[in-house]
Parts: sequence; structure tokens; C-alpha cells
Amino acid sequence: MTDIPRRAASRTAKLAALPLGFAGRTALGLGKRAVGIAADVISADIQQRTAEQLFSVLGQLKGGAMKFGQALSVFEAALPDELAGPYRQALTKLQEAAPPMPVASVHKALAEQLGPDWRDGFAEFDDSPAAAASIGQVHRAVWKLPPARRNSKPKLLPVAVKVQYPGAGEALVSDLKQLSRLAGMFKIIQPGIDVKPLLAELHERVVEELDYEMEAQTQHAFAAAYQGDADIFVPRVLASAPRVLVTEWVEGTPLSSVIADGSTEERDEAGRLMATLHFSAPGRAGLLHADPHPGNYRILPDGRLGVIDFGAVARLPEGHPEPIGRLVRLALDGDAEGVADGLRDEGFIRPDEPIDAEAVLSFLRPMIEPVAVERFRFTRSWLRGEATRIANPRSPAYQLGRKLNLPPSYLMIHRVTLGSIGVLCQLEAEAGYREILEKWLPGFAPVS
Repeated sequence: MTDIPRRAASRTAKLAALPLGFAGRTALGLGKRAVGIAADVISADIQQRTAEQLFSVLGQLKGGAMKFGQALSVFEAALPDELAGPYRQALTKLQEAAPPMPVASVHKALAEQLGPDWRDGFAEFDDSPAAAASIGQVHRAVWKLPPARRNSKPKLLPVAVKVQYPGAGEALVSDLKQLSRLAGMFKIIQPGIDVKPLLAELHERVVEELDYEMEAQTQHAFAAAYQGDADIFVPRVLASAPRVLVTEWVEGTPLSSVIADGSTEERDEAGRLMATLHFSAPGRAGLLHADPHPGNYRILPDGRLGVIDFGAVARLPEGHPEPIGRLVRLALDGDAEGVADGLRDEGFIRPDEPIDAEAVLSFLRPMIEPVAVERFRFTRSWLRGEATRIANPRSPAYQLGRKLNLPPSYLMIHRVTLGSIGVLCQLEAEAGYREILEKWLPGFAPVS
């Protein structure tokens, strides 16, 4: 057996070790428990051990497994407190940490990507990783900027050096295939969603996420769009190669710390900034930051939202699709027929699917409550209520939701929006979200 099959067998064995036995019937049967269908109780000890095992296996595997774990750590806000406690602690770790790769592997990658004299570009380089991403890890270093004048000393700049894990591409593809077994977790949020297109869409973007030079171009576009902005900060790119990326270091408080320990005012402001980024980026940069987990955000000392990791983006050169804002506005105005017609035009309702327009409006109205009022506070209980409403098979909303379709062109926007809402509910953030949409979402502002 060669090294590659041996590694693949090891990864498969670790995935198989995920708690899909008793956990599949207990802790990972979260959908049923979230809506109160199952009455049996899991012991705290089993929950804790399952959570720790899940974190350990997903963290070691990195790649697609870690990416899936990060997604779960966002959606945990939808789960009941008595169930989510151990998972909240274990899964949220995936947003900031994972076992590091050996120092020798880091140096080898840097030499291959930046050249054998890679150290000449740095005044300092910390071999211990400062953070982990889904397909790479980040090291803190000091970069030598070219001197402004001849014979002058180079300017020194703190930087983040992202180094891709060896074999990350193969691992990511393999993990996404294996993890299709766990994809039903997403049905906690929307039971009717077809998971296959979701996994296909993730698969299609593997190549983009693996190419750090492409990520550098994307980050350049974001940095240019938000240069000098009062709310959003995007670090500059200093150097890039296919598997190594050097950017400005972002000094600030991780959003996960704000979620855990921030004051009400700090959490509210973080929510406002996140919503502003989400809705303004397509119009300003033609791009949507598509990896909304707390590990990708920092609150800077001056109060701005620092945004990192631009490997996953949705390319929206025309901005947010205008029908989204227009249909939300029609729903707020109570135009049931207009909403149903618009959804059918966009492919959310199949051409041959008979449907009650008033029922569709009733299905949507609770979801758009955050923009029906001047100020709204996202909470875990609100998200659990929505999960209960649309995931309970006895609910009319569940039956209607199964009739609705999700067009491929909206898949990434849908996924990112759900993820962002999950983070807002973790923050329990209150803000004037309607005002943000009126400013940035095409079609939403009322006609004067």
C-alpha cells in the first residue's frame, strides 16, 4: 500500500469514527430534538464525550471535515440550550483552532512557494501557528517592505502568512464526499433543502479556495472597495503564491470572544457591522464574503470590523439580485400574489407546482420579521422558534417548505445568509437591519 492510499484509509477510518452510532440516534439526531419530536434525554456525559470526539476528529482531518465543523459551529445557535451546551463549546473551537502541521512541513511549503530564500523577505517569522483555517494555517511574521529611498532601511510591517496544508486539495474533495452522510444536519434550518446541490456547489469552489493567488485577487478587490471605510477594514495583500498568502496582520478582538464575553453594546455593534458587510459588499466589490463564521472577523481597536479569509466568495458583478429586495418588500406590503409570481419567475416555485399564494406569504412573513420593524434583536430563541416552525413535519410551514425549490444561482447567497443569521443569533445582536437593507439591497427601498 502506497503512502497516499494509506493516508486516505486513515482519513476514512477517522471519519468512520465520528459518533454516528449512538450519536446518530442521540446527539447527532439534532433535527428531531430541535423541534421537540424526541422525548428521550441524552446524559450530559454522553453529550460531552460526543462533542469532544467530534471536535477531535474534525479538527485533525482539517479540509472539508473542518469546514463542515465550522458550519455546524455557526448553526448551533438553532439548537435547544440543554442539547447545545457541550457542542457550543467543542464546535466553536473549530472557528479558531486546529492541530498544527509540523514546522518542517511549513518551511518546505514556504521554500517551494516563495523560493529557497524565502526568509529574506521577513524580519521575523513565528514557527508556531497563530490560527488555523479549513485548508491552511496562519503564522505571524514581520514583513520587510521595500525602502522608500535608496540606502534607507526597509519598513517593517506585521503580517499574517497563510500556508496551505500539504494534500489539502485531495483531502477537501475526499472529505466532502464522506461528509455527505452528515449533510442532514442542515435540515434543522430548512427541511426542504436538497443537500446534493449544496455539496456540488461546495465541490465546484474547491479549486478557487485552493488557489491562494485567486484569493489574493479577491482580497485586492475587497480592500480597494473598502479603503478608508468607517465601518469595514480589509487587510492588504503583500505577496501571494498558489499555496502561500501574505497579508497585513489584523489586530483585534476575535468575534468569538465578543460572542462569549462582549457587552450588549459590543455585540449589537458587531451585528450591525456584519449586516453592513453582507449587504454592501456585492454592490461595492461585486463580491459576497461567503465564509461567515466568527473566526473570520475581528473587532479592531478603532471599532471597525476586520475581515479576513477571502477564499470563499460569491461572485455577484451586478450586486445582490434585485428580485430578493423586491420580493421581500412585496411580502412586507402583503402582496401575496406578487410574491408568488416573483418566486415562480425566479425558480423558487416550479412552473407546474400548484401553490396557495397566501400560504406562501404566511410561510415567509416570520422569516422577514427582522426587517419588518425599525430595530430587531436576533436571538437563539428566535432561531430555534423558526427551526421548530419549518422543521416540524406536523407544521404547515414544513409541508409548504418541501414544495419550494432553491435555484442554483441563489444557492451560495442562501447559504451565506443562513450562516450570517446564525452568527447574529450567537451575538444576540440588535440593530436597525431594515435601514441597512434600504441602503444596500437593490429593490428593497420603498418607492417614494
